[in-house]
Amino acid sequence: MQAKPPRSFLANNARWRRIFTDTMFVLPAALIFALFFAYPVISSFYLSLTKWDGLNPELKFIGLDNFVRLWTDKHFWLAFKNTFKYAFLVTVIQNALGLILALAASNKVFRGFRVLFLIPPLLSSIALGTIWKYMYAPKGIINSLLTGIGLEAYTQNWLGDPKLALYSLIATNVWKWAGMAMIIYLAGLQSIPDVIQEAASIDGVGAWQRFRHITFPLIAPAFTINVVLSMIGSLKVFDIIYIMTQGGPGRATESLTTYIFGRAFDANKFGYGTAVAVAMFAVILVLSLVQLRYLTRREVQG
Repeated sequence: MQAKPPRSFLANNARWRRIFTDTMFVLPAALIFALFFAYPVISSFYLSLTKWDGLNPELKFIGLDNFVRLWTDKHFWLAFKNTFKYAFLVTVIQNALGLILALAASNKVFRGFRVLFLIPPLLSSIALGTIWKYMYAPKGIINSLLTGIGLEAYTQNWLGDPKLALYSLIATNVWKWAGMAMIIYLAGLQSIPDVIQEAASIDGVGAWQRFRHITFPLIAPAFTINVVLSMIGSLKVFDIIYIMTQGGPGRATESLTTYIFGRAFDANKFGYGTAVAVAMFAVILVLSLVQLRYLTRREVQG
């Protein structure tokens, strides 16, 4: 009679089969991640230390010279200023508008209109930028509408005026993504038990006090998600700006991403463009970590 294998052997064999099976399932995703994310990121750090035109197979290692050059590059700092101004205003306006829309959409009267706010986020940024570019044109829909209702004095060269161009782009971005912020806030509002609101109302708590001390603290996770997503998305915006203004007029709407694109592909300075990208990556990483740390701590305290 053949002896049975020891229990420890069977257990180890089953464990290794489970590990092998799990590895086979994870391997395709891991390879894709390594090929399209990890390798480009790691190689970017090396390219930022070189002088390379993007065509020559030979790379000249120059150390930290590209990063030293950033400190005296006035165009980089202008793009840096425009990017953070754009990101700050988009984050504030988009979240305020998204929260207002969510509060309105939670009312039974406006529930049927929720789907309308999901249409802009579904549109391609290229198509959206092209549409709004024509709307902002001197003889576009916006100026024609103002003229038609007797407000011709308020017509503007929305994308051609350096003082208005950036704000016009901000309005376009907010129009596109406010609906997505609304959905996230709406999910947070619907998770609040009706009993809490009803009890506060019975106790005579006013609408503003209920919102400030009950509703807003309970939707803090939704607020955190929206703020972080809108800030990161605004800092790395490229498509809408490139389609509508290409950084103009006179670099008034130049962002870090359009500046990177110009340095790398127009000026053939891939090494310097990559250095700007690495600096941008570091700024976004630090800012995101600070935001998450502060906002998640606020969630716990709330």
